[in-house]
Amino acid sequence: MEVTKRILYDVEKSASRIDEILDASNSNYADKTSIPSRDSLTYINGYYVNVTALFIDIVGSSDMTSEHKRPTLAKMYRAFISECTAIMNSSEHCKEININGDCVWGVFETQFKSDIDTVFAIAAQLNSLIKILNYKLKKKGYSEISVGIGIDYGRALMVKAGYSGSGLNDVIWMGDVVNSACHIANKAGRDYRDPIMVSSCLYGNLNEENQKFFKTTWIDYTTYYQCNVINLAMEAWYTENCK
Repeated sequence: MEVTKRILYDVEKSASRIDEILDASNSNYADKTSIPSRDSLTYINGYYVNVTALFIDIVGSSDMTSEHKRPTLAKMYRAFISECTAIMNSSEHCKEININGDCVWGVFETQFKSDIDTVFAIAAQLNSLIKILNYKLKKKGYSEISVGIGIDYGRALMVKAGYSGSGLNDVIWMGDVVNSACHIANKAGRDYRDPIMVSSCLYGNLNEENQKFFKTTWIDYTTYYQCNVINLAMEAWYTENCK
């Protein structure tokens, strides 16, 4: 959050704001069938909604600091984040995109099962993007990267958080679906696993054709599904242009 307005801190007003937030009625948190507009959020309400969360992060990013100087790392991260964001943003189902370090994640509105197949197609695009990016990185003499992509479907709580009156605020997504997708992304692409992994719930909502791309894997007694699917149009572009 960029600081846009400086306000002198007042402990009395601070205490009042805390009380207002903590005393808010639990009935202010309503169930919704679709993701509401950000404008409908206040500092005392929130919305429960079923969404699909997709995370993509770079495997072993901490090791990259010993291989490249900071300006080079900055360019590598910028290229990665820029185009992951471009792919997610191209989908009408994508309602939120967040960037945390070397991780890009999106919240997708998936009211129908077919919408979940659309998010899976976005994962395939992201996977193909990394192949193109690595070609560009190699040409510059930079290290190639690998990624983990995690997807889950479930119920999330959408709330507005920040400092009332300051212009400093953001939408926060809370719930197991977000935490789970992040956790899955951190497991994908590591220890000989495929770069795309999904939860059992997400897998169960895919159509039969998409389910055929996956194989089962077990991590800490939990069942996940993994694959290495690509986007055919992007693969054709790579074959034609990345020689």
